[in-house]
Amino acid sequence: MPRSFQACLFPLISIVAIVHAWPTQGADPKQGKEARPPIVLTEAGRQLHRQCLVFDGHNDLPWEVRMKFGGSFVAADISKPAPRLQTDIARLQEGGVGAVFWSAYVPSSTAKKGVAAHQVLEQIDLIQQMIKRYPETFAAARTSADVERARKAGKIASLIGLEGGHAIENSLGLLRMYYNLGARYMTLTHSDTLDWADAATDDPRHQGLTAFGEEVVALMNELGMLVDISHVSAETMRDVLRVSKAPVIASHSSVFTIAPHPRNVPDDVLTLIKSNGGVVMVNFYSGFIVPSSAKARASMFAVRRELQRKYPDEKEAQKALEEWSKANPIEPGTIHDVLDHLDHIIRVAGVDHAGLGSDFDGVDVLPAQLQDVSTFPLITQGLLDRGHTPADIRKVMGENTLRVLREAERVARELEAAAPRK
Repeated sequence: MPRSFQACLFPLISIVAIVHAWPTQGADPKQGKEARPPIVLTEAGRQLHRQCLVFDGHNDLPWEVRMKFGGSFVAADISKPAPRLQTDIARLQEGGVGAVFWSAYVPSSTAKKGVAAHQVLEQIDLIQQMIKRYPETFAAARTSADVERARKAGKIASLIGLEGGHAIENSLGLLRMYYNLGARYMTLTHSDTLDWADAATDDPRHQGLTAFGEEVVALMNELGMLVDISHVSAETMRDVLRVSKAPVIASHSSVFTIAPHPRNVPDDVLTLIKSNGGVVMVNFYSGFIVPSSAKARASMFAVRRELQRKYPDEKEAQKALEEWSKANPIEPGTIHDVLDHLDHIIRVAGVDHAGLGSDFDGVDVLPAQLQDVSTFPLITQGLLDRGHTPADIRKVMGENTLRVLREAERVARELEAAAPRK
């Protein structure tokens, strides 16, 4: 997930949405973009969207609130318009969002400084404080049943996802503690390779998971905590799918065949995910979904690590990364690029294995027509335009993610029942 220069590109993207031209619905993404017009929301699309759960697998609002507003929802009152953010309550409601995994993210560098667990706990607390501050909008959820109850009450089911196994500091005890505090998935790595798992954007040291990494996956299965393979190397993905007894997720990943970024999921892994019963939730970041942009951003995490070494102060490193990004602009693309990734997952793995993981408030460049959380109805419309059935669209928009959560809970119960009594 890029953490960089979120600022002045959104007005530009809005202009692109008006003046740019795109390929025809369902067209080969390799064809020229001049044929695909903007998505136009119809009454049929609106009605179908109201029937959808709309489960976003990854939203980074808590980190943005920490960085831009000092970790305070008093300073960042999302009950009011929040133009510095991609998420606020009015736009969540406009987008019809029904459930969100809020990311408890802290940078991988915190592990090197010995403060990863400290800061992750602060982020979990920040998410819990958000839910308590806006009880009319959010409801804390830890189970699939909680999600369903929240939706029946007209609230947004709010779950916690840990982004990066550096959060556990090589401790299974910490992993259990995070689960007890409400975390319901963990992305095994972020940008850096760990002592027990290779990341997609760092030098491999283990060719996948180590024996301890396999213990981490096994414990997550026992707890009913979803194993998230976003950010990990392809070899780590394959190891996880070999070891896990429960369906896995890629909470915010896209397709390598379309956009060759190391963060994306190759086709053989999509096939394994089909067998596993998991879900790949497409990321909206332009640098992961637009082919040319994915190539241009392939070195982004390496650049960040180099800047962090050069500038020990986090704010100085961030400023340097912003300057690098401005000097290396990427094509934002359009909503059709996201739809292309969804279509590819559906073709290769099946409609039961596609979902959404926006990465809103964790990314700085977004496709036209997907500028913030209010735009989810346009994905429903785009899938409808491409000929997908309402039942299949409901799966992609959220039912698949809910199913995987429910299945992970079932596996945990079975493992507990089968465990020898001490």
